[in-house]
Amino acid sequence: MTPTTSESLRWCPSTVTYRRRETVEVTIGDLRLGSAHPIRLQSMTTTNTMDTEATIAQSIRMIEAGCELVRITAPSMREAKNLEAIRAGLRQRGYSTPLVADIHYTPNAAEIAARVVEKVRINPGNYVDKKQFAVKEYDDVSYAAELDRVRDKFVPLLRICKEYGTALRIGTNHGSLSDRIVNRFGDNPVGMVESALEFLRIADDEGFHNIVLSMKSSNPLIMIAAYRLLVARLDAEGLSPYPLHLGVTEAGDGEDGRIKSAVGIGTLLEDGLGDTIRVSLTEEPEAEIPVARDLASRYPRTGDPVGPERDLPWDVFTYRRRATTQVANIGHDTVPRVVADISNVTITSMTDLSPYGHHYDAITDKWSMTEMGADYLYVGQRHLPFMPPNGTRLLVDYTVWLTLEDRFYNVPVLTLEEWGKGATRHSVVNVLRIDVTEIPQLLDTLTSDASTTATVVVLLSSSHVHWMPSIRYAMAQLIDANVRVPVLFHYGSQSPQTSPILAASTDLGGLFADGLGDGIMMASPSDPAQANSLAFGILQATRTRMTKAEYISCPSCGRTLFDLQETTAAIRAATDHLIGVKIGIMGCIVNGPGEMADADYGYVGSGPDRITLYKGQEIVKRNIPTTEAISELLSLINADRNSENS
Repeated sequence: MTPTTSESLRWCPSTVTYRRRETVEVTIGDLRLGSAHPIRLQSMTTTNTMDTEATIAQSIRMIEAGCELVRITAPSMREAKNLEAIRAGLRQRGYSTPLVADIHYTPNAAEIAARVVEKVRINPGNYVDKKQFAVKEYDDVSYAAELDRVRDKFVPLLRICKEYGTALRIGTNHGSLSDRIVNRFGDNPVGMVESALEFLRIADDEGFHNIVLSMKSSNPLIMIAAYRLLVARLDAEGLSPYPLHLGVTEAGDGEDGRIKSAVGIGTLLEDGLGDTIRVSLTEEPEAEIPVARDLASRYPRTGDPVGPERDLPWDVFTYRRRATTQVANIGHDTVPRVVADISNVTITSMTDLSPYGHHYDAITDKWSMTEMGADYLYVGQRHLPFMPPNGTRLLVDYTVWLTLEDRFYNVPVLTLEEWGKGATRHSVVNVLRIDVTEIPQLLDTLTSDASTTATVVVLLSSSHVHWMPSIRYAMAQLIDANVRVPVLFHYGSQSPQTSPILAASTDLGGLFADGLGDGIMMASPSDPAQANSLAFGILQATRTRMTKAEYISCPSCGRTLFDLQETTAAIRAATDHLIGVKIGIMGCIVNGPGEMADADYGYVGSGPDRITLYKGQEIVKRNIPTTEAISELLSLINADRNSENS
């Protein structure tokens, strides 16, 4: 049985400061990869690999944007052979950037590519096996026979890579785990790790070590857990600390794609994991590079540790939300709450609350609230010149709260000093605003005043350069002391050199991915409305609160059978009102069926001008003409919703 606690398996170099995981060095052409080198940036072409000139032109655009490794799909021997012409064309134009062949299903294509390009990526889920969602039980003898079959297929590639000095990425995708792995280990991070380790052990036996590893998923929580478990298992088995390639598959486009990518990639970078990254956006590949560069630019980070080195008192490999009491509608099993900080915003009329999801209709004199309407409004020392929206409480600084006639629908925000002195408190909910440095004092206060802790919600902030680890450390102290008060995270601008979207998604996403936190208050004096939207986006990406439709959309490649950007935009326009519905939009069959496991519906390219629709992992309609496919998808969704409502 595989141990699955942070105490039993070491999964990161440090929980209290940034310290990059030490790895072996991998050589990819003239490029060196590993902990002794900068975090490398890469992307993947979306052109037809047989269109040599188009692939060369797109590769050049990627390289000039800062791409350090260019990945190109080779779905058959024909494309693998054409990689030589693409490489020659780039070299003739003065570009020496290493090329990576992306291989699925075709070992013979991999063996050709390994003689041509600097690196080959294989997917252990489909290099030998083909996913059919079959159920089969294996005993140890029959499973050993399966491993012999894997070895026979894999060893020839290893020997070619050795001969030609070609690097290899063993890249597990959650969406394409083999039936063999799923039946034996499960459709989960454990299965993902075992899928890679089977191939890695063979490579180790063959004395081949020029290897990079990856554990990708469209679900950031699964992706984070898989990478952490992989690192721990490598260490536990005494295998080499190979470099890691980080990525969230099918992240989508726009703000949503950037948030989801940052939650997954950024959380692991904070752990000190990751040596090369790809941000998989449904956009032009050169648009991925600035996002990847922005994420990588935060590291290495310097600064004092947040405290003495320690293990974390929760399972970092399995998501489980921290147990808390419930105060009002905060904590326990309620969804994480969003507090809009409007303390520095001039509010003169009811319509000024529209950016925060609260809409006033003057004709009917009624308020309406969207799914992304802030649950609370923090006004600080200000007053609203009108009654707040029905059922929406205001958070008010304590000194102002004391002066109010109506204190029930206004919630006091107190310092620890004010809490200690105050005889007057709210009967239902009191917000204690503290810094991480005040955790010992908070614990003393709650212990000595146990009779009133049932009303306490903590608003936790930090000014430490290592914001996420400092908050995480504070939460560990609360858990150690068995203090179950709900905690809201107060987040400001922590990384001015980094995009606010990426910085916040990294810092806050990592906490919610670990099951910590009962809500967010995001300070953004320049754009509080964007901060509100971002808070909901982070909660959606961490699967802790669904407030809009989600699109698991692949970034496209040479295998893609339709225009992904155009199709994604069209599907989004037709379905973005479907709150909580997850739709997978896949350019081809490689990850399509598997990623449908994390989607309610799937739209998958199955041939030229042909789409196959899925409901979960089940095919509903095959080979629909592209012109009819979106309409058919809507009909499928509407039929299900009508059935649920009948």
